[in-house]
Amino acid sequence: MSTVWRRGIHYLERLKAANIPNELIENGQNRVIDASLTLIRERAKLKAELLRALGGVVASASLLGVPLGHNSSFLQGPAFAPPRIREAIWCDSTNSTTEEGKELHDPRVLTDVGDVPVQEIRDCGVNDDRLMNVISDSVKLVMEEAPLRPLVLGGDHSISFPVVRAVSEKLGGPVDILHLDAHPDIYHSFEGNKYSHASSFARIMEGGYARRLLQVGIRSITKEGREQGKRFGVEQYEMRTFSRDREFLENLVLLSLSPSPSPSPSPSPLVYA
Repeated sequence: MSTVWRRGIHYLERLKAANIPNELIENGQNRVIDASLTLIRERAKLKAELLRALGGVVASASLLGVPLGHNSSFLQGPAFAPPRIREAIWCDSTNSTTEEGKELHDPRVLTDVGDVPVQEIRDCGVNDDRLMNVISDSVKLVMEEAPLRPLVLGGDHSISFPVVRAVSEKLGGPVDILHLDAHPDIYHSFEGNKYSHASSFARIMEGGYARRLLQVGIRSITKEGREQGKRFGVEQYEMRTFSRDREFLENLVLLSLSPSPSPSPSPSPLVYA
């Protein structure tokens, strides 16, 4: 972990070394967390109220950035991704009309509730257990404001765990996940970090937040990755066998993730990772 990303941890260690009471530290951290969640809540509420006033909106994708990068085992650049993604969306080099003719500048199509202030929270010494809860709570706050539907911008892959957990808990049951990646990210605890970007799906499966997990495009998988996949009943489709699996994958029925021509009577929600 780089010096930059350990800043908050070092700050907390210095406070403890100076014999600052833990209660004082925790109370301050709680205020920062509450303020962070309040900002997300009020932004989501405002955007939802405006959409309801416009009328005729069934669902609007709502951007929620999670600029987290310290759980990456190599480079921490993903922490800078949310604003870069927004820049690409609104870049003047292209127009803002989708293939289906929808206009992204129309708030009924796309809204934005801002970012979870990850680095500001960590700078107060908040550990990853609590940080993951903040991310989950932020996703839930957006989901509570109809017709918003959170579209989460990472961030390294460790954020998949709190995001999927939030969706599963809010909807009242496990979801189906279509995971497109070169790596399964299912190590039990990569390099001793249970929240590593390479361990996100181990946490998801352990928590029972996924009914079915399909991992497509795998081209770099270790013995542990295969064993973990078998342990959790993950359907792993590797690039080396893509030609064989292609017909099945191209005919997946979304929501049910079934190759049958029609979805099952009670499909679980589909989450892309």
